[in-house]
Amino acid sequence: MTTIMITGATDGIGLATAQELAEQGHDLVLHGRNAEKLRAARQAVEGTRAGSVVGTLLADLADLAQVAGLATDAQDLGVEVLVNNAGVLTTDRPITDDGLDVRFVVNTIAPYLLTRRLLPSLPRRGRVVNLSSAAQAPVDLEALRGGRRLDDRSAYAQSKLAITMWTRHLARELGQDGPVVVAVNPGSLLATKMVQDGFGIEGNDVGIGVDVLVRAATGDDFADASGKYYDNDARRFADPHPSGMDDQRTTAVVAAIEAILSR
Repeated sequence: MTTIMITGATDGIGLATAQELAEQGHDLVLHGRNAEKLRAARQAVEGTRAGSVVGTLLADLADLAQVAGLATDAQDLGVEVLVNNAGVLTTDRPITDDGLDVRFVVNTIAPYLLTRRLLPSLPRRGRVVNLSSAAQAPVDLEALRGGRRLDDRSAYAQSKLAITMWTRHLARELGQDGPVVVAVNPGSLLATKMVQDGFGIEGNDVGIGVDVLVRAATGDDFADASGKYYDNDARRFADPHPSGMDDQRTTAVVAAIEAILSR
């Protein structure tokens, strides 16, 4: 079986995916930013299979220093598959202490940093599953750098295209020598807290997303999918927003992320 780390695993699709993977016999490393919720998540997952949680890691992904520490801790736990699930749509604190939009930080930059730091310890047969979305929009580089403010939905859509873009970029960089790196839209308007807070609706069955994330993390149909984007609304691999297929723009997005991390 495989050791799988899931960020944002304290509720919603992250927690439900962890429970399903535990039931299938995999070991889990759970991440959260609230200690009490993280303890409850561990109890819920271990209620599915005792001993399935090999570690819990506490970090606020809006703080990139904490993300770096999170990566160090995760390396010590033998993570083989990383599911970058944590995400933000609406928040009462949209700007971080560093002056960046929290949607770009949590949804794009933090998973990039975490993935980069974990790459040396991930096995070649490992995987990185990045949560994308059907909501995608061309990335405003100035907004990514923190120089322009966006509304909630614009920031979210741009951040989700940005993670899809760096997925493709990293997969090309790694080639056959690295783990599979894939972006997945788990399904539109699933019944998560994010959807309830952002859209005021109950949402669709979270199980729709759980199924595809389990497949992406462990299934044979994703074993050769590095660099691809899977649209679970269409139930197939597909191209993301056309801007995400532009190599020049992708290079610029990755360069902007790297510049932020080198500050």
